[in-house]
Amino acid sequence: MNNMRPKNLNLFTIRFPIPAIVSILHRISGFCLFILIPFILWGLDYSLTEDGFTNLQQYLDIFAVKLLVWLLLIPFCFHLIAGLRHLLMDVQVGVSLQSGRTMAKWVFIVSFVCIVLAGIWLW
Repeated sequence: MNNMRPKNLNLFTIRFPIPAIVSILHRISGFCLFILIPFILWGLDYSLTEDGFTNLQQYLDIFAVKLLVWLLLIPFCFHLIAGLRHLLMDVQVGVSLQSGRTMAKWVFIVSFVCIVLAGIWLW
């Protein structure tokens, strides 16, 4: 074994392929969604009362709150689309090198469209 091999421990100098970037971002967005679970459950619990639902509707008329909700929908949209890609790969669709790259690019495109549509829906 050659112990004199060069070691690159700086992850910022490594150029990751696009499927790896999608996979890493899928994990990060999943973690963000996991962190958001208590807030989502609180909002659901609060909205189930008549006064709470009215209050939440009034809060959603504020621009900053709409922007915050839209920013919180970004990881959801990306995680959903990237998760569909992973499910397709589980059934052997898009597992070759070229189709994996193509599907990864489509994940970014479709996620961007979903994020823009979510913003249009909120406003």
